[in-house]
Amino acid sequence: MLKIRFQSFVASMMVIVLLTGCTSIRKRLVGLPGSPPAEGSRAVTDGGISGWSGKVDAAEQKAGMSISDARLAEETGAFHITTGPAVSYWKTGSIVTGNYTVTATFNEPKFMNLNSHPHPYGVFIGGNDMGTSSQTSFYCGAYGDGRFIARGFGPAPFRLNGLFGEKHQAIHRASDKGQPVTQDIALSVKDDKITCSINGAAVGTYDKATLTGPKRLKSFDGSYGLRFAHNTDVFVTNFKVQQQ
Repeated sequence: MLKIRFQSFVASMMVIVLLTGCTSIRKRLVGLPGSPPAEGSRAVTDGGISGWSGKVDAAEQKAGMSISDARLAEETGAFHITTGPAVSYWKTGSIVTGNYTVTATFNEPKFMNLNSHPHPYGVFIGGNDMGTSSQTSFYCGAYGDGRFIARGFGPAPFRLNGLFGEKHQAIHRASDKGQPVTQDIALSVKDDKITCSINGAAVGTYDKATLTGPKRLKSFDGSYGLRFAHNTDVFVTNFKVQQQ
Protein backbone atom coordinates (compact mmCIF):
# COMPACT_ATOMS: atom_id res chain seq x y z
CA MET A 1 0.00 0.00 0.00
CA LEU A 2 2.85 2.36 0.86
CA LYS A 3 4.49 1.62 -2.47
CA ILE A 4 1.27 2.44 -4.34
CA ARG A 5 0.89 5.73 -2.47
CA PHE A 6 4.50 6.66 -3.26
CA GLN A 7 3.99 5.90 -6.96
CA SER A 8 0.85 8.06 -6.97
CA PHE A 9 2.76 10.90 -5.31
CA VAL A 10 5.55 10.67 -7.90
CA ALA A 11 3.02 10.65 -10.74
CA SER A 12 1.27 13.72 -9.30
CA MET A 13 4.57 15.59 -8.98
CA MET A 14 5.46 14.76 -12.60
CA VAL A 15 2.12 16.19 -13.77
CA ILE A 16 2.75 19.39 -11.80
CA VAL A 17 6.25 19.75 -13.28
CA LEU A 18 4.94 19.22 -16.81
CA LEU A 19 2.15 21.76 -16.35
CA THR A 20 4.57 24.30 -14.89
CA GLY A 21 6.96 23.77 -17.80
CA CYS A 22 4.20 24.17 -20.36
CA THR A 23 3.05 27.39 -18.71
CA SER A 24 6.60 28.75 -18.73
CA ILE A 25 7.08 27.89 -22.41
CA ARG A 26 3.72 29.42 -23.31
CA LYS A 27 4.63 32.68 -21.56
CA ARG A 28 7.83 32.87 -23.60
CA LEU A 29 5.93 32.23 -26.82
CA VAL A 30 3.55 35.13 -26.30
CA GLY A 31 4.33 37.98 -28.67
CA LEU A 32 5.65 35.78 -31.47
CA PRO A 33 3.71 35.34 -34.71
CA GLY A 34 0.99 32.75 -34.30
CA SER A 35 1.35 32.62 -30.52
CA PRO A 36 -1.74 32.56 -28.29
CA PRO A 37 -2.57 36.17 -27.45
CA ALA A 38 -5.09 35.48 -24.70
CA GLU A 39 -2.25 34.99 -22.18
CA GLY A 40 -1.86 38.70 -21.75
CA SER A 41 -3.17 40.94 -24.54
CA ARG A 42 -5.08 43.76 -22.90
CA ALA A 43 -7.32 46.00 -24.99
CA VAL A 44 -6.45 49.70 -24.98
CA THR A 45 -9.42 51.64 -23.62
CA ASP A 46 -8.93 54.65 -25.93
CA GLY A 47 -7.85 52.63 -28.97
CA GLY A 48 -8.08 54.01 -32.49
CA ILE A 49 -6.24 55.03 -35.61
CA SER A 50 -6.22 58.07 -37.90
CA GLY A 51 -4.60 58.51 -41.33
CA TRP A 52 -3.14 55.02 -41.14
CA SER A 53 -4.38 51.48 -41.68
CA GLY A 54 -3.78 48.55 -39.40
CA LYS A 55 -4.47 44.89 -38.80
CA VAL A 56 -4.05 42.66 -35.76
CA ASP A 57 -2.54 39.19 -36.09
CA ALA A 58 -4.80 36.30 -37.00
CA ALA A 59 -4.34 34.71 -33.57
CA GLU A 60 -5.42 37.95 -31.91
CA GLN A 61 -8.44 38.20 -34.21
CA LYS A 62 -9.48 34.66 -33.29
CA ALA A 63 -9.35 35.71 -29.64
CA GLY A 64 -11.87 38.46 -30.42
CA MET A 65 -9.51 41.42 -30.63
CA SER A 66 -9.47 44.09 -33.35
CA ILE A 67 -7.52 47.15 -34.46
CA SER A 68 -9.64 49.29 -32.11
CA ASP A 69 -8.04 47.45 -29.18
CA ALA A 70 -4.70 49.16 -29.97
CA ARG A 71 -3.87 52.85 -30.35
CA LEU A 72 -1.79 54.92 -32.78
CA ALA A 73 -1.79 58.67 -32.16
CA GLU A 74 0.41 61.62 -33.11
CA GLU A 75 1.85 63.34 -30.04
CA THR A 76 4.42 66.17 -30.08
CA GLY A 77 6.19 65.13 -33.25
CA ALA A 78 6.05 61.40 -32.59
CA PHE A 79 3.71 58.49 -33.13
CA HIS A 80 2.63 57.02 -29.80
CA ILE A 81 1.68 53.38 -30.18
CA THR A 82 0.08 51.39 -27.39
CA THR A 83 -0.91 47.74 -27.79
CA GLY A 84 -3.16 45.79 -27.03
CA PRO A 85 -3.02 43.00 -29.58
CA ALA A 86 0.01 42.40 -31.82
CA VAL A 87 -0.48 44.67 -34.82
CA SER A 88 0.97 46.01 -38.06
CA TYR A 89 0.37 49.66 -39.08
CA TRP A 90 0.94 51.21 -42.50
CA LYS A 91 0.30 54.56 -44.13
CA THR A 92 -2.83 54.18 -46.19
CA GLY A 93 -1.97 53.94 -49.90
CA SER A 94 1.82 54.16 -49.44
CA ILE A 95 3.72 51.78 -51.74
CA VAL A 96 7.45 51.41 -52.41
CA THR A 97 9.18 49.40 -55.15
CA GLY A 98 12.68 48.46 -56.27
CA ASN A 99 15.63 49.11 -53.96
CA TYR A 100 14.81 51.07 -50.81
CA THR A 101 15.33 51.44 -47.05
CA VAL A 102 12.64 51.92 -44.43
CA THR A 103 13.81 53.35 -41.10
CA ALA A 104 12.35 54.45 -37.78
CA THR A 105 13.49 55.27 -34.24
CA PHE A 106 11.70 53.46 -31.41
CA ASN A 107 11.73 54.82 -27.88
CA GLU A 108 10.35 52.58 -25.14
CA PRO A 109 10.28 55.09 -22.26
CA LYS A 110 9.58 52.45 -19.62
CA PHE A 111 10.96 49.04 -20.52
CA MET A 112 8.35 46.30 -20.00
CA ASN A 113 5.83 48.92 -18.88
CA LEU A 114 2.83 46.83 -19.95
CA ASN A 115 4.21 43.32 -19.79
CA SER A 116 6.10 40.83 -17.64
CA HIS A 117 8.74 40.06 -20.26
CA PRO A 118 10.37 41.91 -23.20
CA HIS A 119 8.28 42.36 -26.34
CA PRO A 120 9.62 43.45 -29.77
CA TYR A 121 8.77 46.29 -32.15
CA GLY A 122 10.17 47.31 -35.52
CA VAL A 123 9.47 48.00 -39.18
CA PHE A 124 7.97 45.86 -41.92
CA ILE A 125 8.25 45.82 -45.71
CA GLY A 126 6.82 43.81 -48.61
CA GLY A 127 3.22 44.27 -47.53
CA ASN A 128 0.71 42.83 -50.00
CA ASP A 129 -3.05 42.17 -49.73
CA MET A 130 -2.93 44.36 -46.65
CA GLY A 131 -5.89 44.23 -44.34
CA THR A 132 -7.05 40.83 -45.62
CA SER A 133 -6.59 37.25 -44.46
CA SER A 134 -4.02 36.85 -47.28
CA GLN A 135 -1.80 39.68 -45.97
CA THR A 136 1.94 39.06 -46.38
CA SER A 137 4.88 41.03 -45.03
CA PHE A 138 8.39 40.77 -43.59
CA TYR A 139 9.59 42.56 -40.49
CA CYS A 140 12.57 43.02 -38.21
CA GLY A 141 12.10 44.04 -34.60
CA ALA A 142 14.19 44.67 -31.49
CA TYR A 143 13.72 43.83 -27.84
CA GLY A 144 14.92 46.08 -25.05
CA ASP A 145 17.05 43.22 -23.69
CA GLY A 146 19.50 43.13 -26.63
CA ARG A 147 17.77 40.68 -28.98
CA PHE A 148 16.18 41.00 -32.42
CA ILE A 149 13.78 38.92 -34.48
CA ALA A 150 13.35 38.49 -38.22
CA ARG A 151 9.84 37.28 -39.01
CA GLY A 152 7.29 37.18 -41.77
CA PHE A 153 3.74 36.36 -42.71
CA GLY A 154 3.14 34.36 -45.85
CA PRO A 155 0.29 34.64 -44.76
CA ALA A 156 1.01 32.04 -42.07
CA PRO A 157 3.79 33.21 -39.71
CA PHE A 158 7.37 32.10 -40.32
CA ARG A 159 10.65 32.92 -38.56
CA LEU A 160 14.24 33.22 -39.75
CA ASN A 161 16.40 33.47 -36.64
CA GLY A 162 15.16 30.99 -34.10
CA LEU A 163 12.26 30.75 -31.71
CA PHE A 164 13.38 33.58 -29.44
CA GLY A 165 15.51 35.63 -31.84
CA GLU A 166 19.20 36.43 -31.50
CA LYS A 167 21.35 38.64 -29.32
CA HIS A 168 23.55 41.27 -30.95
CA GLN A 169 25.95 43.72 -29.32
CA ALA A 170 24.59 46.63 -31.39
CA ILE A 171 21.12 46.34 -29.86
CA HIS A 172 20.57 48.60 -26.87
CA ARG A 173 19.57 47.13 -23.51
CA ALA A 174 17.47 48.85 -20.88
CA SER A 175 19.29 49.11 -17.56
CA ASP A 176 16.26 47.73 -15.73
CA LYS A 177 12.50 47.35 -15.92
CA GLY A 178 10.85 50.77 -16.16
CA GLN A 179 13.98 52.38 -17.62
CA PRO A 180 14.17 53.89 -21.14
CA VAL A 181 15.65 52.17 -24.18
CA THR A 182 15.87 53.42 -27.78
CA GLN A 183 16.54 51.54 -31.03
CA ASP A 184 17.10 52.76 -34.61
CA ILE A 185 15.76 50.04 -36.91
CA ALA A 186 16.04 49.78 -40.70
CA LEU A 187 15.07 47.26 -43.36
CA SER A 188 16.76 47.55 -46.74
CA VAL A 189 16.06 45.94 -50.10
CA LYS A 190 19.14 45.91 -52.31
CA ASP A 191 18.92 43.79 -55.46
CA ASP A 192 18.76 40.17 -54.20
CA LYS A 193 19.40 40.87 -50.50
CA ILE A 194 17.28 42.03 -47.55
CA THR A 195 19.19 43.55 -44.62
CA CYS A 196 18.02 44.39 -41.13
CA SER A 197 20.13 47.05 -39.41
CA ILE A 198 19.78 48.14 -35.79
CA ASN A 199 21.60 51.16 -34.40
CA GLY A 200 23.75 51.36 -37.51
CA ALA A 201 24.89 47.72 -37.58
CA ALA A 202 23.67 45.03 -39.98
CA VAL A 203 22.32 42.32 -37.66
CA GLY A 204 20.85 40.06 -40.34
CA THR A 205 21.03 39.67 -44.13
CA TYR A 206 18.74 37.35 -46.06
CA ASP A 207 18.32 36.19 -49.66
CA LYS A 208 15.28 37.70 -51.34
CA ALA A 209 14.68 34.45 -53.23
CA THR A 210 14.16 32.49 -49.99
CA LEU A 211 11.62 35.03 -48.75
CA THR A 212 9.35 35.11 -51.79
CA GLY A 213 7.16 32.40 -53.24
CA PRO A 214 4.73 29.86 -51.76
CA LYS A 215 4.15 30.35 -48.02
CA ARG A 216 6.38 33.42 -48.12
CA LEU A 217 5.99 36.96 -49.47
CA LYS A 218 4.33 37.72 -52.77
CA SER A 219 6.82 40.52 -53.47
CA PHE A 220 8.99 43.08 -51.74
CA ASP A 221 7.22 45.75 -53.79
CA GLY A 222 4.37 46.84 -51.57
CA SER A 223 3.34 48.56 -48.36
CA TYR A 224 5.74 49.37 -45.53
CA GLY A 225 5.09 50.32 -41.95
CA LEU A 226 5.44 49.63 -38.24
CA ARG A 227 5.16 46.37 -36.36
CA PHE A 228 4.45 45.80 -32.65
CA ALA A 229 3.99 42.77 -30.43
CA HIS A 230 1.17 42.82 -27.90
CA ASN A 231 1.24 44.94 -24.74
CA THR A 232 3.83 47.51 -25.83
CA ASP A 233 4.07 51.25 -25.18
CA VAL A 234 6.43 52.93 -27.65
CA PHE A 235 7.08 56.33 -29.28
CA VAL A 236 8.20 56.32 -32.92
CA THR A 237 10.09 59.13 -34.69
CA ASN A 238 12.04 59.51 -37.96
CA PHE A 239 9.80 57.05 -39.80
CA LYS A 240 10.68 57.32 -43.49
CA VAL A 241 11.46 55.48 -46.70
CA GLN A 242 14.43 56.26 -48.94
CA GLN A 243 14.55 55.03 -52.51
CA GLN A 244 17.99 53.81 -53.57
